[in-house]
Amino acid sequence: MALENNIKEKIAAEVIKTLISRFENFPENATNNRNAPFHTAFLQAFTDKFRGKVSDIPFFISLSSWMHGLNTTLGQTFFENIAHHISNGEKREYTSKRLGNLKITRSQRNHISQIIADLSNSSQNPDLQRENSIIFNHYDNELIDAMDFSADVFFEEDDRIYAIELKSVKPNSGEMKGEKHKILEGKAALFEKYKGKKVHFYMGFPFDPTVNIESESETSFNKDRFLNQIINMSKFFSKEETLVASELWDLLSGDTGTMEQILEIINSISTVDFMEKYNFLSDNDNRSKPEYKRILANWFLFSELKLVENDNIIKEKIKGDKKLTRIYNLQAFNNSRSNKGLYRFDRYMILKSLI
Repeated sequence: MALENNIKEKIAAEVIKTLISRFENFPENATNNRNAPFHTAFLQAFTDKFRGKVSDIPFFISLSSWMHGLNTTLGQTFFENIAHHISNGEKREYTSKRLGNLKITRSQRNHISQIIADLSNSSQNPDLQRENSIIFNHYDNELIDAMDFSADVFFEEDDRIYAIELKSVKPNSGEMKGEKHKILEGKAALFEKYKGKKVHFYMGFPFDPTVNIESESETSFNKDRFLNQIINMSKFFSKEETLVASELWDLLSGDTGTMEQILEIINSISTVDFMEKYNFLSDNDNRSKPEYKRILANWFLFSELKLVENDNIIKEKIKGDKKLTRIYNLQAFNNSRSNKGLYRFDRYMILKSLI
């Protein structure tokens, strides 16, 4: 089933903002190449490997840095925001500085410590059902503060709680033991807070980098192969505690084919003439041109399309109103440093009320 248009539009807005930020930082020429003498020296040994592929090593180093920035943007902002949009969820932080620490019983804490010890020395294999049966108990003893934990994506249904920690597809080595401990305490704490509700806490990975795109679909995954290439992943986590690629995105949306639709939106916007189209949409003098509406439709910007289609009505209603006229004349996209490229949904809501 297709994502709703308002969700597609929110995804599109995130894509546009991300592209604008990366275009601003793209190393166009050698004048701004970063100084990296050690990298350059080591890369000389690979000159024969680069021949016919990389002609400018300093530029290659700058481009690698730019690519690292894109990876950071996707991992720290883009994936999380998309997950919130399609799940109608949010980030939750149960820490002493934010929502406050939740409570668990001392027995739960002791059991969690034993589970971690057993997994660490391999006397037990990860077993979600067994571990849940131990910690999902209302032990009648002292309540204590649970450790700080957060969920990148959190949403609540009538009978269930979902918490997901989004991870890089190449997490740091040695990270898994700490992640497992945090998730066990988080599950116990959520079990105590949301009594009577079933608690699900997952590790989520946005795609599977082990997929061979020449023979496999880019949205597919091989969970065993993927998890086994992460150090200590299978030692501490069962497959049932992880969501990979389309499995993650489909759970978030509650439907199938979600990852394919996200990629379709990205591919529709991320084209070689992106900046040309973006600048065209940013020029208010183009609003009456057919090309303006065509780009809006192709970029899933349904809100702005509605304003353009009702432009005459809006202009008639704002006559003599300085405040509304100023809002009308704002560009469709924000140009402030922190939100550059973000569609002005606040402007849309005000002008929509006039239609």
